[in-house]
Amino acid sequence: MPWEPRCEQGRRGPSVTAEAVAAGTGSGVGESGADDRPLRIALLSYKGNPFCGGQGVYVRHLSRELALLGHSVEVIGAQPYPVLDAGVTLTELPSLDLYRQPDPFRTPRRGEFRDWIDALEVATMWTGGFPEPLTFSLRARRHLLARRGEFDVVHDNQTLGYGLLGDLGAPLVTTVHHPITVDRRLDLAAAADWQRRASVRRWYGFTRMQKRVARRLPSVVTVSGSSKQEIGDDLGVRADRVHVVPIGADTQLFSPDPAVAEIPGRIVTTSSADVPLKGLVHLVEALAKLRTEHPAAHLVVVGRRAEDGPVARALERYGLEDAVEFVKGISDAELVDLVRGAQIACVPSLYEGFSLPAAEAMATGTPLVATTGGAIPEVAGADGETCLAVPPGDAGALAAALGRLLDDRELRARLGAAGRERVLAGFTWARAAQGTAELYRAAIAARRDRTRRDRARQDRPGRDRTTHLPDRESRTLC
Repeated sequence: MPWEPRCEQGRRGPSVTAEAVAAGTGSGVGESGADDRPLRIALLSYKGNPFCGGQGVYVRHLSRELALLGHSVEVIGAQPYPVLDAGVTLTELPSLDLYRQPDPFRTPRRGEFRDWIDALEVATMWTGGFPEPLTFSLRARRHLLARRGEFDVVHDNQTLGYGLLGDLGAPLVTTVHHPITVDRRLDLAAAADWQRRASVRRWYGFTRMQKRVARRLPSVVTVSGSSKQEIGDDLGVRADRVHVVPIGADTQLFSPDPAVAEIPGRIVTTSSADVPLKGLVHLVEALAKLRTEHPAAHLVVVGRRAEDGPVARALERYGLEDAVEFVKGISDAELVDLVRGAQIACVPSLYEGFSLPAAEAMATGTPLVATTGGAIPEVAGADGETCLAVPPGDAGALAAALGRLLDDRELRARLGAAGRERVLAGFTWARAAQGTAELYRAAIAARRDRTRRDRARQDRPGRDRTTHLPDRESRTLC
């Protein structure tokens, strides 16, 4: 979908990593008192595709590392179901899967309807809206209340639906990678006419719900300082309720390998061709400029090729069909070797809430050219130190940076080594899991304290109201 922060085809990760073993558990207070006991975690994922979309990647790697810290993690998700590693349970909470391939926007058969939530899902699709955040939240609420007492904490991965408000039987922590209102603005800016703008507004109608829900959330976790600022500005969430826990790369999988040959002129990027936010059209324009001086330069895009749209038209206009290759459905080993073999990795996005492709490319030791859109500088680091940074949407600046790296082998080696060190120091999934678990414990402690205060208030009112009254009035109130 257009708001997902990455598109990643054919991903498969290792079942375990060593990072979490060394990380240790976070300190905190559980429901039963001051202890570090393992937690029972319900992790909600309304869309868990591990091959396209950062949400699926987040759920997979975070759940694995939480399990390695000793916690019990159950992912409750809808189609496309997430791929999970050993030690993590998947509970399927199916939608009608209205956007599945090869028949997206399908009309279900009568026998597929189970209840009023299904009818709501279809009606919203028929009227041009995107129903899944709302309908998944309603199904999740029903499921969680039926299992009250089985979980210590509920972690919602950016559903932000009405169904998650109120008591769910456990404290709620919500991840917001970045506000989807950012995607809405960029899609509206790229719309060609009023009909397309009307369609975009209707599709993103669920963002009104997400704004209302976000303002009432007790604890929000996000992945960068940039996203924290956007969450405050766009969603109106108070800054003291938003906590930054950076995510990262699987640094065992994404690692350098000198045995993989460097392919002259290869540039690799991970992108969705039909999503304006990803900025792929600007990279295609940059490639056209670059090839006037570096004719061997070519681009490999990990993602789906759109048959029509700005990118397809740019490829035809510049005659780059043979210089740009789109790949999908590749294995982890193939993906990592693709990045290792590139002379340059590029993130041309207009905006990112974090940028997993940047962290993963840096972890392999491949030098990075990236824009300064959104949180990318927080991940990629300073221009000339761990990457080459350019303004978003500037094809000329992209071409100049790419050409500079292609011409300078020593610069490529220096940036690649520095990039990997930066990821190892601050952007790993083990660190993300440890920081998230600490937020779980804080949420549990806060809920326990609220419960104690509420009970204390219930015990006091009768006595407080009568102590200053004459006996007759005291007897009346009693």
